[in-house]
Amino acid sequence: MEFDLTDITISVYAPALVGDDGRPLAIVHGMERAFPGLRLRWTTSEKDDLIAVPHRDAWVASERTDGGFPFLCNDDDAHPVTIFGLENPNGLSAEGPPHFEVHASLPVHAAGLAAAADVLAAVGEGACAYWGHATPSKATVEISRQTTDPVRKPGVPPRGLPALRFPDSILAPEIPHHLGWLNYWSAAAARAIGFPDPARDAELLARSRRTGTGGWVVRLTDAPLDLDNPAHLDALKRAYERFPEIGGRSTP
Repeated sequence: MEFDLTDITISVYAPALVGDDGRPLAIVHGMERAFPGLRLRWTTSEKDDLIAVPHRDAWVASERTDGGFPFLCNDDDAHPVTIFGLENPNGLSAEGPPHFEVHASLPVHAAGLAAAADVLAAVGEGACAYWGHATPSKATVEISRQTTDPVRKPGVPPRGLPALRFPDSILAPEIPHHLGWLNYWSAAAARAIGFPDPARDAELLARSRRTGTGGWVVRLTDAPLDLDNPAHLDALKRAYERFPEIGGRSTP
């Protein structure tokens, strides 16, 4: 399958899978419900050929590839939708245990954009995630450059965005490492960063909605985040200013 920087990338971060954990199947089912008509019943070979998975649910429930679940996709090479999960041996915060990550992608077409917030919520809720985001791939690449360290990753963040710290400088796994276009914050993550404050968050609340578990999906801009758009860049900077905990910037 072909991918480019116009995809919407979705990533959520959650506690590691344990035992006979039902979260992988809940994630896949939730994503299909959130995206009308989506069927994640294929995977790919090493040569990127599509392979049908006839017993998909049993495969997802039993296969713990990389401590997560294996790559799944639809059968539309022109508009691919993908998802997979893995265990990251590093912690989300200082001295934290390994964690579970889910990564998905949606095409930037009308159906993909319309479903993006619902898909992010479904994946986040299914994973019992702390936090996550859905962001156009081009912006995701630039946002990743915000994380710097004088020794491990020297450099200056792009476009005047604030420098973010590595996870081992973040105090709790609930604190997001960065912002995105659509942001999934669990109830615990929202408490950790002080959202919502009705006096300060009216603009964000107008583009936000609660999830079934009391978390939030918060949209920074109406259209997909485009850092070449000065209004979008300003919205991202304002959100970082509003939430100094994000990226460990309030840590001494």
